[in-house]
Amino acid sequence: MELSPKELQVLTLVALGYSDKEVSVQLKLGYGTVRTYLDRIILKLSAKNRTHAVVRYMQRNPEWLLDK
Repeated sequence: MELSPKELQVLTLVALGYSDKEVSVQLKLGYGTVRTYLDRIILKLSAKNRTHAVVRYMQRNPEWLLDK
């Protein structure tokens, strides 16, 4: 399943080490909204948690973070 552009923004910041709160500030979203995005990302990628979601996405898209 494909991630939406906003989900990809959230996942990118998580991969770069941002906390959920920092993601919410960076993207100007509520904390609950960020958690909802992360829950959807985890579900779409069949991951166990946010870190596992990053790993799974990187396995499928190895070039993903090269330009970040």
